[in-house]
Amino acid sequence: MSPATTAILMSTLAAGTVITASSFHWLFAWIGLELNTLSVIPLITKQHHPRATEAATKYFLTQAAASAIILFSSTTNAWQTGTWDITQITTPTSSILLTMALAMKLGLAPSHFWLTEVMQGTTTETAMIIATWQKLAPLAIIFLTTTSLTPTIMLTMGMLSAAIGGWGGLNQTQLRKILAYSSIAHLGWMAAISTMMTNILTMNLIIYLLMTTSMFTALIMMKPKTIQDLTLLWSSSPSITIMITMTLLSLGGLPPLTGFIPKWLIIEELTLQNLTPTATTLAMSALLSLYFYLRLAYTSALTLSPNTTTVKHKWRFKTKFPTPILTVSLPFSLLLLPITPLILT
Repeated sequence: MSPATTAILMSTLAAGTVITASSFHWLFAWIGLELNTLSVIPLITKQHHPRATEAATKYFLTQAAASAIILFSSTTNAWQTGTWDITQITTPTSSILLTMALAMKLGLAPSHFWLTEVMQGTTTETAMIIATWQKLAPLAIIFLTTTSLTPTIMLTMGMLSAAIGGWGGLNQTQLRKILAYSSIAHLGWMAAISTMMTNILTMNLIIYLLMTTSMFTALIMMKPKTIQDLTLLWSSSPSITIMITMTLLSLGGLPPLTGFIPKWLIIEELTLQNLTPTATTLAMSALLSLYFYLRLAYTSALTLSPNTTTVKHKWRFKTKFPTPILTVSLPFSLLLLPITPLILT
């Protein structure tokens, strides 16, 4: 794909997200979502492989169906209330349809099946876009319509997503599929808190984006595809191997690291709202996710692959991805715990 084409697609992708996040009319929000979808599909298919074509088809069908449901929901609401304002979703039917459509857009359980297949069928760079940037527009709509969404449905989807994100990643060996289930689990935590405190939702989203971007950037530089490939990272760059290990532990939510902040605050808020069973379910599902994060960290940092040569390091290691992204995002994904009050306010 030529640089000019890539620039046009990335510009359209950014414009679609900005249009959706800044609109108060349902038609403009829908246009932004469609621009997002149509600009990502060429990025998915640039590999010229049957698996990429399959992933692009699944992505298009899912996103088009979700956009159609959003348009149907807003039209139904406008028909009954006479307004196209995003913040004025007052009819129960429109609210339920909107919640379903946003769950499909984000990959929340039980409509999560497309996410793992699409991320596995495309390149690591495009998988990073799908796991990070593509979450912004639907979450912006959730932020705008948080008073209209049904809390019971959001909490149920949050618990289900956290549990499925943990269970699904246990028996995976492909790194992109593991990160897809990680995305499902993190979005479950965001869905659970979305109808109560939007500032915690925003903070959780920012931290998730920082951690996931750091992880994908390191994977793009080192090019591992499976868990077995992680055993060879030490021969390429020991420092990046340590960074990957620490980022994985942060994604798992271990206390000294940044990933502990959102889990701590969400469990605290759910407990204050007398939703102790929900908080317990989310905490237990976090242990499932932590298991496969620890497995990845153990494989990358504490194991050695069998060596048949005397050479311990690869003699040609060329990075094809800008390292400043990693050096900027990594400290934020690991060391933000001391300034939690500043982030929250």
